[in-house]
Amino acid sequence: MLKVWGRATSSNVQKVMWAIGELGLDHERIDLGGPHGGLDTEAYGVLNPNRRVPTLEDRGRVIWESNAIVRYIAAQYGAGSLWPEDPGERALADMWMDWATTTIRDDYVTVFFGLVRIPPEHRDMDAINQAIVRLNGIYAKLDAHLAGRDFIAGDHLTMGDIPAGMTLFRYYDMPLDRPSLPNLEAWYARLQERPAYREHVMVSYESLRNDTIPQRD
Repeated sequence: MLKVWGRATSSNVQKVMWAIGELGLDHERIDLGGPHGGLDTEAYGVLNPNRRVPTLEDRGRVIWESNAIVRYIAAQYGAGSLWPEDPGERALADMWMDWATTTIRDDYVTVFFGLVRIPPEHRDMDAINQAIVRLNGIYAKLDAHLAGRDFIAGDHLTMGDIPAGMTLFRYYDMPLDRPSLPNLEAWYARLQERPAYREHVMVSYESLRNDTIPQRD
């Protein structure tokens, strides 16, 4: 049985759980982090020296970093589905997985924290609005890539869809101005048809609302 440490409202945990759900793997998820605490225990520090979530344990293997976990699950249990067997298709999936981390992440986090997690009186709306503009432009690049494709790497869901696809529930749920991106919207509609996406990604984030006050220098 797979064991996953991390709270359901963590976006990085959601990536891992979505992959597990797609493959129907037997698992146990242990609430950790945020209001659940536990990151500072000695036992968890042994598992993950970074004391962040998620962490996966599978038959004595311990893996952290969400994209690495998704790749492991895909390779170990999803050959031919989440793990593309064709090297070119797999490289395409890999490329967009890394892109979601290196390119989407910073502005996505700025917007989500700014509009949801930081109380209104502490928000830097100029910084948030600038990040929204950049984020819309970033998603436009993905929209262009999706032209003529049902999913990131082709005609079926792979690990490449998971990191960027995870962000779309909150992107489309938050109150912000978005451009018309028809390919992105069609992809998001396809993701919403998947039970594992609905269960593990379309998770209420109300418990995170106004829970962070930024530190000012």
